[in-house]
Amino acid sequence: MEPYKLFDAEYRFMNILWELEPVNSTQLCRVCQQRLGWKKPTTYTVLRKLGERGLVQNRDATVTALVKREQVQQYESQAVVEKAFDGSLPGFLTAFLGKKKLTQAEAEELKRIIEEATK
Repeated sequence: MEPYKLFDAEYRFMNILWELEPVNSTQLCRVCQQRLGWKKPTTYTVLRKLGERGLVQNRDATVTALVKREQVQQYESQAVVEKAFDGSLPGFLTAFLGKKKLTQAEAEELKRIIEEATK
C-alpha cells in the first residue's frame, strides 16, 4: 500500500485527528462516536492500523498524526491525475473546470502557482 493512501473512513478519521491533535485517545473515541458513529473498538482498530503504517502515533494515550494533511492531499490528487488522466494536469484541469468560469482572483492564484512550479 502506498504510504499516504487512505481509505474514506481513514481519511475522515484523520481529518478529526488533524483538527484536534494532540488529543487524548479517550476524547478521540468520543469525537469519533459523535461524528462518525463509531464504537470505541472501531476507533482503536483504525488507530492501530494507521499506527502500524506509520501515519499516527498513540503514546501515553495521546494521539498525534505523523503525516500532514497536505502530504495526503498531494498524494491523493497526484493519484487521481495519474489514474484518470494519464498524468495530464491540463487534462485534469479541463475536466475539473468543465464549463465553470474562474473568477479573476482564482485565475491570478493559478497563474502564481504555475509560475512558482516552473521556477
